[in-house]
Amino acid sequence: MSVEPAATRLRHQVPLVVWLVLVWILLWGTWSWANVVSGLVVALAVLVFLPLPHVVGGIRVRPLALLAFVGQFVTDLVVSGAQVAWLALRPGGARQSAIVRVQLHADSDLLLTMVAEATSLVPGSLVLDLDREARVMTVHLLHVRDHAHVEREKADVLRTEQRLVGAFGSAADVESLRAVRHATPAGRTP
Repeated sequence: MSVEPAATRLRHQVPLVVWLVLVWILLWGTWSWANVVSGLVVALAVLVFLPLPHVVGGIRVRPLALLAFVGQFVTDLVVSGAQVAWLALRPGGARQSAIVRVQLHADSDLLLTMVAEATSLVPGSLVLDLDREARVMTVHLLHVRDHAHVEREKADVLRTEQRLVGAFGSAADVESLRAVRHATPAGRTP
C-alpha cells in the first residue's frame, strides 16, 4: 500500500472541509464565528473518523460538450415535465409503463453515477438499479406507447451517457465510447 504525500492529501481534503463547513452553516441557518468553528471541528472529525476514498482522476471538463449536455438536459426537463403534467391531468392517466434495462458503456463510477442521476432527474423516468460490474441500469418509464417507444427511451439514456462522457470523461472514456458507437449498426440500440 502506497502512502500519499501530505501535500497531495491536504489538496484533496481542503475543498471537502470547506464544503462540510458550508453545509454546517447552512444547516444552522445563520452565519456566526461559533458556527464556522464548530463546523470546522465537525468537518475535521468526519475526515478523521469517516475517511472517504479519493475519486480517481481522469475527469476533465470540456466546456462545449458540457454546454450541449446542459442544453439538452434542460430541454428534456421541460418537455418531460409537460408530458408528465398532461398524464396527471388527462382522463385515464398513464396506461402503460415499463421497466427496462439499459447496457451502459462508461466504466467510471463517477460517470455511471452522473448518468443515473441525470436519468432520474428527468420527469417520467426513475433509476431503480445500477449494476456496477455489468454496467446495466434498470429504469422505470412512467408512460410508454409501444415497443418502439421503449427503444427510443433506451436510446435517450445512451445519448445522455454519450453527452456526459463527452463533457466529463477521460480521453480513454471518450475513445471507448466512440469505438462502441462505431461497432454498433446504425439505428440499433446496443
